[in-house]
Amino acid sequence: MGKRIITQRRGRGTSTYKAPSHRYKHTITYPKTDVKSGTIINLINDTSRSAPLAIIKLDDNSKITIPAPLKVKQGDQINFTEVNPGNILKLKDIPEGTQIYNIEKLPKSHGTFCRAAGTSAKVLTKTKGYVEVKLPSKKQKRFHPECRATIGEIAGTGRLEKPILKAGKKHHMMKAKGKLYPKTSGVAMNAVDHPFGSGRGRHVGKPKTAPKNAPPGRNVGLIRAKRTGKKK
Repeated sequence: MGKRIITQRRGRGTSTYKAPSHRYKHTITYPKTDVKSGTIINLINDTSRSAPLAIIKLDDNSKITIPAPLKVKQGDQINFTEVNPGNILKLKDIPEGTQIYNIEKLPKSHGTFCRAAGTSAKVLTKTKGYVEVKLPSKKQKRFHPECRATIGEIAGTGRLEKPILKAGKKHHMMKAKGKLYPKTSGVAMNAVDHPFGSGRGRHVGKPKTAPKNAPPGRNVGLIRAKRTGKKK
């Protein structure tokens, strides 16, 4: 009898596959009220994020947390009117061609798009109805003009440049985020361990699209394939 495959074991929710959220320090937020300025009081590292975070104390003594931009330090002033790194403005007030990040999905919510270390988006065009932004994935997306964003590029751009020389270091990095490591491909396993296992060479040997009678939890490969069969 074979053992449960990874997708089935993950669904149980055991400690191996749970994110260590008790070690997560802060959530990314924007001001809930209209304020004019604030001060960066601390720069911290958070286990749950690839970029450092900047804690900002606002004029009304409330605090917000955003991914820290490049070229800022503790004690710098943040305002909501000028186009400078770290400042927070509405998309309609940001000039075309400006680098931005931490973009709201809806007005007066919180930053959703472009929050990874070293990334930034770019304002392309502005109209009365929408603002078009080029995301790091090269995709162009339209946002409401009242959505807020932070000016600049997120710090931590050299995060992937340093090589990981030992498997043990990679193990601890992945364990801190609740990620499974190392990963083994299904086609590299034996037939008893995975539906895609066995066979000469690393090939699946069966269709990866889900059959109509597939039971819950079965590993089928592709979900909602756009098309099947040979191209005509």
